[in-house]
Amino acid sequence: MNFSFTEEELAFRQEVRDFLAETLTPEMKRNEALTPSVFSDRAQSDPWHKALARKGWAAPFWPKEYGGPGWTPAQRWIFATECARAGAPSTSPMGISMVGPVIIRFGTPEQKAYYLPRILNCEDYWCQGYSEPGSGSDLASLKTRAVRDGDHYVINGTKIWTTHAHEANMMFALVRTDDTGRKQEGISFILIDMKSPGITIRPIITIGGDHEVNQVFFDDVRVPVANLIGEEGKGWTYGKYLLEFERGGGIAAARLRRGLNHVVALASEHAPGLPIDDPVIAARISEIEIDIDALEMTELRIMSALQTGQNPGAVSSLLKLRNSEIKQAITRLAVDVLGYDALVWEPRRPLYGLNSEPTLPEVELPVTPEYLNSRAFTIFGGSSEVQRDIIAKLMVGL
Repeated sequence: MNFSFTEEELAFRQEVRDFLAETLTPEMKRNEALTPSVFSDRAQSDPWHKALARKGWAAPFWPKEYGGPGWTPAQRWIFATECARAGAPSTSPMGISMVGPVIIRFGTPEQKAYYLPRILNCEDYWCQGYSEPGSGSDLASLKTRAVRDGDHYVINGTKIWTTHAHEANMMFALVRTDDTGRKQEGISFILIDMKSPGITIRPIITIGGDHEVNQVFFDDVRVPVANLIGEEGKGWTYGKYLLEFERGGGIAAARLRRGLNHVVALASEHAPGLPIDDPVIAARISEIEIDIDALEMTELRIMSALQTGQNPGAVSSLLKLRNSEIKQAITRLAVDVLGYDALVWEPRRPLYGLNSEPTLPEVELPVTPEYLNSRAFTIFGGSSEVQRDIIAKLMVGL
């Protein structure tokens, strides 16, 4: 897709390209290409985050007064697109893209002054305490409880599918503080130090063979009341606000396009399965390209809203739904192109850290694990069924 940039925007694009050429090492790019997980490993994302922080580019969507770069929507699009093209690691979205906007909007001056610089400078690494066993899509049924005891809350319960909890030092969590009234009204939003006594983390290995999610147990964990965001019992409102940024606060089209280009290269140069000149493969590639173009235009509209200080709103569900479906379409296509090689399994992790000859050519190595891990895209952050309900109610008016 072609856009007409101003001279200032073209100069900014060149600045981004120069920064990437200088800062992004071949090792970083290789490691990212061999990471089939939803997010980059912390060992990859932290160095990249710190490099961006030194440049003042760590939080593209944050207001300038809180440490954001003050970019226009066009500059944010250019930055995300150039990073994707260059194969840069992703920074963890939990701090910058999720809890950061909540603290900016609802946090106290003291919370903003303490947490926002630590998020920007990569001093805190966050995980999300939302889902529980039996409380996933029906998140308001959560049972993890926080009981007030003087200047602390005492928390008991469990969270599950907690991405990178084993690497995080902080968690933002929804907890139940009241059982009266509607179940949504008894939920509070609280920040938890993961080093607190009483926290146990149990790893969950995904179907793709990666350790990225966990179950977290809380046994009489004491958390200062000062860590409560906003008002007690209003956490459902803050949690929904956060989910809008999780679902629609980023730019996914550029990375999806890079993923499709990788599949095209596989089909053109390797194609142990179906080659690129197969008419079915060619048609599927064209269909995905069109879907990415449409998603990209919607993301550009969202960026304009964010630039004026608005939250993404209900359209974030549309973005999340389409991003998930396109991602899965790309990984399905990759497996078909790989053919019988997709049945060869490499159990060792991380794939970029293997100290002996892998079972497949390196370019094929992450294809099947990524296909398997991407099955979760239509579940996490709210299942596709939930997104369609939101779209029907708030965008279509059904």
